[in-house]
Amino acid sequence: MGACCLSQATFCKPKVLDLISTAELFMPGVVSTEASEVRLAKSPDGKTLLWGSTNRPGGIGGWDIWLSRRSQAGWSVPQPAPFDSTANEFDPTFSPDGRYVYFFSNRPGGLGGDDIYRAPVASDGFAAAERLGPEVNSAGDEWAPSLSPDGKTLLFATNGRGGAGKHDLFTARIDGTGFATARGLPGAINTPGDEFDATFVADGNAVVFARSRDAENDPIALYFSSLDAGRYGEGTVLPQTVNVDAGYTLGPTIDWTDRSILYFSGHRAEVSAGKMDIYRVHFRVKP
Repeated sequence: MGACCLSQATFCKPKVLDLISTAELFMPGVVSTEASEVRLAKSPDGKTLLWGSTNRPGGIGGWDIWLSRRSQAGWSVPQPAPFDSTANEFDPTFSPDGRYVYFFSNRPGGLGGDDIYRAPVASDGFAAAERLGPEVNSAGDEWAPSLSPDGKTLLFATNGRGGAGKHDLFTARIDGTGFATARGLPGAINTPGDEFDATFVADGNAVVFARSRDAENDPIALYFSSLDAGRYGEGTVLPQTVNVDAGYTLGPTIDWTDRSILYFSGHRAEVSAGKMDIYRVHFRVKP
């Protein structure tokens, strides 16, 4: 993961996230609509978009993952993803090599609550989804899987492995075809509240993540934290370019085709199409 890594023995100078554009509503009428859309995933080849919605008409479950593909004619009419089911599916993300789509689901056969699955990307679409093992999943809820830029570390949120509070951020190293046992992010980043919806930025030694005192009842905002001497700081809240006072801002992801683009979900009254929409903003991480 570059010169800095997740090892507590490694020294990394704290970094700063600098937002260098205004928030732009993403693909209104196709992705962002009158429904609630959360957490965009763009494939590394730039030809496929996936995102979650809790209430978009035409879905096959409670929460669904939607898909649109790009061709010479433009982006296709969104449809539920082939691996979507009558259960809840949410929080899609592509691996940086484009081989897998990760997501969470509460479909039957899990270890409890919401579990993380991955579906191999095939030449004609997607192969059958597989549930990750107990090294990652627990009897609680696992949310928002995200891969490091080198594809060797899975970042996710869980409330089923102990930790500092409600949902906490954990990582699991990819070990061959499986995963090493997940561990909480080191440092002060996990608090008695909820930390979730995280994505790696820069070369994998910094994260943007969602935090709330209580995600079910209180406002949610996005924060930035980087490694310093192998430990993550508590984090700094992002400005109102992204966050909205007393609002709900979550679902950050990186564009694999341009890693200076951060996608996020929220409601900005002046431009929103619905209750929750997807936006993008350009950023840089400075020493």
